[in-house]
Amino acid sequence: MKKLLFPVLAMAAAMTGCNHSSAPLTVSGLNPADFDTIVDGKPVGLFTLTNGRGLEACITNYGGRIVSLSVPDRNGEMKDVVLGFDNIRDYFPENNQTDFGAAIGRYANRINRGRFVIDGDTAFLPQNNYGHCLHGGTDMGTLGWQYRVYDADQPNDSTLVLTLEDADGNNGFPGKVNATVTYTLTSSDDLRIDYAAVTDKPTVINLTNHSYFNLGGDPSKSILDNTLMIAASGFTPVDSTFMTTGEIASVEDTPFDFRVAHPVGDSIGSANIQILNGKGYDHNFVFDYNDKAVATLYSPASGIRMEVFTDQPGIQIYSGNFLDGSVTGKRNIPYNRNAAICLETQHYPDSPNKPEWPSVRLNPGEKYQSTTSFHFSTK
Repeated sequence: MKKLLFPVLAMAAAMTGCNHSSAPLTVSGLNPADFDTIVDGKPVGLFTLTNGRGLEACITNYGGRIVSLSVPDRNGEMKDVVLGFDNIRDYFPENNQTDFGAAIGRYANRINRGRFVIDGDTAFLPQNNYGHCLHGGTDMGTLGWQYRVYDADQPNDSTLVLTLEDADGNNGFPGKVNATVTYTLTSSDDLRIDYAAVTDKPTVINLTNHSYFNLGGDPSKSILDNTLMIAASGFTPVDSTFMTTGEIASVEDTPFDFRVAHPVGDSIGSANIQILNGKGYDHNFVFDYNDKAVATLYSPASGIRMEVFTDQPGIQIYSGNFLDGSVTGKRNIPYNRNAAICLETQHYPDSPNKPEWPSVRLNPGEKYQSTTSFHFSTK
């Protein structure tokens, strides 16, 4: 069992200059020593999960981030299918403000004007994205969970349990929240993420993972030829500030109809107003069902297929529209526009201000629980 729960011991180890230079590299080529550090007095490290069938997930407890995810392609060659960095310092917000691989909280996606009312009281949140609160606040000084250090416990080779306490009033959110994010690599080739949270005051919560996927394993090439299926006959349109309008629109005869799988890039350059507003795809899709795969992504280059299973009502599809080559990731590859795609299972954006949508309220005595699984195979 590997734990990072004792900052004093970890600090002492760092001060004595422990030498990790002989530590083996991960399948994805990461050096765990490049992730050993102290942040806010708490130890940070890299945890490697395996499932006994060749899959490997490397996760840091800094932001609960999936750093690499290695799966075999159609020829049995291992491919790292997520974007990220090969050292911990590049994840620090003063170096790169990115969400690569992060566990997002307390509220994933956007809240209109950074405010909502709960039981007659108005919560004021960071306005860090076009005047709205995005991913719980990500500006310097108002950092969301993606820049927090989770306590980590690895009970076995395939499981990592991350826990976090978020104080009452942090970033303006009411209630102290204790959250758990559990990553598991299953024997059936799933990366399963289990979320749980409790609160001591009425609050809102919406948790997700923000991995950027490139199933070809080569982020120097775009994902526009990847085929995507989404089990959604509706989506939530946005205005020019990426805020949902409150409408649930039909995907019929629009670039948002992925009910039958087709390449992501088919209509991404269209003059559709929603494509223009989102600079591509940056929209929430409303699922028709949850009893089977709700989305499937496939890379014709590698033959890797990823199916998404979730109990959440929606998914944010983001096609890497703001990647511009200014950020260089693993293997010294610059991340250009459309180098990856995000599939963020979630409740709908701005649900706290739209009571007609599925509720995101969490009360004392209740337990928030959610599961999302990414199943990998080849064809």
